Amino acid sequence: MTQPNQHVLRKLPSVESLLGEPQLQPAAESSGRKLVTEALRSAIDDLRSSLLSETPPQLTEEQIREKLIASVNSQLKAAARCHYRKVINAAGIILHTGLGRAVLPGQALRQIQDELAGYSLLQTDIETGKRSKRDEPVERLLQQLTGAEAATVVNNNAAATAIVLNTVAKDKEVIVSRGQLVEIGGSFRLPDVMAFSGAKLVEVGTTNKTHARDYANAITENTAAILRVHPSNYKIQGFSSEVPLAELAEIAHKHDLVMVDDVGAGALVDFSQFGFDPEPTLPDSVRGGADIVTSSADKLIGASQGGIILGKAKLIDAIRRNQFARIVRVGKLTLAALEATLKLFLDESIALREVPTLQMLRRSGSEIAAAAESLASQIRKKSSDIAVATIAGFSQMGSGSLPTQNLATTLVALAPKKISAESLAQLLRRYSTPIFTRIQNDQVLIDPRTLRDGDDKIVVWAIGEILSGSD
Repeated sequence: MTQPNQHVLRKLPSVESLLGEPQLQPAAESSGRKLVTEALRSAIDDLRSSLLSETPPQLTEEQIREKLIASVNSQLKAAARCHYRKVINAAGIILHTGLGRAVLPGQALRQIQDELAGYSLLQTDIETGKRSKRDEPVERLLQQLTGAEAATVVNNNAAATAIVLNTVAKDKEVIVSRGQLVEIGGSFRLPDVMAFSGAKLVEVGTTNKTHARDYANAITENTAAILRVHPSNYKIQGFSSEVPLAELAEIAHKHDLVMVDDVGAGALVDFSQFGFDPEPTLPDSVRGGADIVTSSADKLIGASQGGIILGKAKLIDAIRRNQFARIVRVGKLTLAALEATLKLFLDESIALREVPTLQMLRRSGSEIAAAAESLASQIRKKSSDIAVATIAGFSQMGSGSLPTQNLATTLVALAPKKISAESLAQLLRRYSTPIFTRIQNDQVLIDPRTLRDGDDKIVVWAIGEILSGSD
């Protein structure tokens, strides 16, 4: 039986006839004829399905051609857009895993652009012309900043933990407090990482309390190391206690064991000066007697994602010789960003001023309140179709750093009158520069703490355009 709209299908043009359309020539030149052809076939298939499944409007052949050309140009524009691109973080989460975590310092970005645009020095010694250690410059900086004998870098802290345990404790026992068996992002758990490394987990103590005697009593002839894991992404409060690093190191060294300290987020400055609970710094861990220290390179340091390994020279050398080292090694982009960021910490005052993570962390309440009032005023002037208010709220460090320690902030609360808060948040994410917010109590919340220079203007324009289009 012939469908009532079957006759419309006869109006669908061929791919070849459309390829000659002047409106598709710019796309063909920039994207190539092959991609344009594939996009045309896809557009024709989609329109054919639509015409067969719905009661179609009376489209002329010219209207069909225009519809297909518009679809192709839209497809190619979307395909050409970078996925890994600039977004605006208005959610108030400083280390937002979904949005690239730490914002790189300007010095790191300049070094990547200026020094890595062509061939770049990576793993060759200038004096001898022979192969060198690719992370040697970063090692020197970490030695200077932490007091460690040696250092190396891998692609994240989970990799750092895995290769360390594989090097010092493969097929041997590693003692860990039961209260430190953490789960990190993406459902990766410390016991699974340890199993992958080839080390055998020995749990001691209880969830809330572990004593020095628990570690001492668990040592056998097959024990290779004691591992302390700092709870950087959770906190046990109340009736709880853990054994200090110095005491653990004393127990480990008394029995010729390796003391491994996984400090998680890692820090090079004292975060208690910002009002946070004291966090172990990398220099603290080295001074505390750890033979190996692991941490993230981004998070509280503010560089690109990576895993830092500090420690005794003979142990770091063994880690470098491990076959896994090549699997988890980092490339020139990570090393350049880390080198530039670490150099800022040679003078703490410069790091506090230049590292975006520390900048956002240190923004005063009065500065944020003023920014919130200014943003709210601009939005009110841009549109009358939205209720705008400033309210007290909290920012977060994010990415498993400084858990349960929120930062007081002032939020801009938006309640659109013609569309829902969910719709506004979605449309903001779909904006040419995607804008990520929070939703609470049917309001879209914007936190000025994580807005970078110029972001406020984009936010105001985006809201104005979205609301004017919702009439």
